Amino acid sequence: SPKFVHLMYQWARYVLIEDMKRNSVGTDIPFAEAVKWSPSDKHMAKARRTVAYNKLLQIFQRKYFVTQEHKRK
Repeated sequence: SPKFVHLMYQWARYVLIEDMKRNSVGTDIPFAEAVKWSPSDKHMAKARRTVAYNKLLQIFQRKYFVTQEHKRK
């Protein structure tokens, strides 16, 4: 369902940001601050988010299809 996909997208984004925060400790790279910045071109940022969201949806749909095919066989 679209709500589940959106939840998974938000969770994956959260995990990625937390991972970047942990891996940037002591490297003088302010990832935490950079991630929170608002992009100058909001339309481009929204387009990138939509592409990533749709790609995740395609992955889930493909996995579901393969699982159903495997069960059928």
